[in-house]
Amino acid sequence: MAEQAVADILKKVQRIQIVANRAVDDLFAGQYKSVFRGRGMEFDEVREYQPGDDVRSIDWNVTARAGTPYIKRFCEERELTVMFMVDVSASGAFGSGKRSKLDVVIEVAALLMFSAMKNNDKVGLVTFCDDVIEYLPPRKGKANTLHIVRQLVAAEPVARQTNLESALEFVGRVQKRRAVVFLISDFIAPEARHAMAVCGRRHDLIAVNITDPREEVLPDVGFINLVDAETGEIVELDTRHPQVRALFERQAVNRAESLSQQLKRSEVDELPIGTADDYVGDLRRFFNMREKRFR
Repeated sequence: MAEQAVADILKKVQRIQIVANRAVDDLFAGQYKSVFRGRGMEFDEVREYQPGDDVRSIDWNVTARAGTPYIKRFCEERELTVMFMVDVSASGAFGSGKRSKLDVVIEVAALLMFSAMKNNDKVGLVTFCDDVIEYLPPRKGKANTLHIVRQLVAAEPVARQTNLESALEFVGRVQKRRAVVFLISDFIAPEARHAMAVCGRRHDLIAVNITDPREEVLPDVGFINLVDAETGEIVELDTRHPQVRALFERQAVNRAESLSQQLKRSEVDELPIGTADDYVGDLRRFFNMREKRFR
């Protein structure tokens, strides 16, 4: 890799780190812990039995030694493993504004990674397209998080069709213990309903759906060529006709509704984020929704 390319990557990582840290400090202090649950319950302490305590919690070994009843207390195991599954297919390079979908993917992932790091959680990464491209096992620490962000920034879009099923099955094989899994993609791919449901039962799976306004609404600009970035297929459209624009918009709505229904059936939370949106606000609303539900 050329020195200039490395310098550009490091500069972008530094900018992302500054923006992500500011958002974590301002918005998500304390909230992150409340919206993602630990793997289970871990032992906390023993204390003397008090009237009203559940007798099933009595620690009979300690009770026998002390000569008076003691109970075990447990608390939620807070340490989490957070896996990021990132779609790096070529469709992510599209963006009708200042940022491409892949730019937003990296920024959103980095913000969530720094939130996890500050909670002392393990962070891992899977990048994929038609198959898994890179796997970085979950680890703790700032150095690990920065390394993962650098790998994302350096990732080259892949011009092949996305295979969600293959990536989800891979995570099922390598991640045996329960984890929080962020699946970040534009979901321009064949359905993976079964793999999604299996992963969602084993892990806390969240689908982060990245979209661009020009994939939802066509402007009236005459003849245009639409190129599928992953297959190379070219379609010519005359956008002067209202029927053409209406059909395009209806198909986009149908795709979005189909994905939402698929995720609901699989009991997977959806976090939709647009390239023109304030993704910090989207994340805040998502956190608030999860917080209310768990409460």
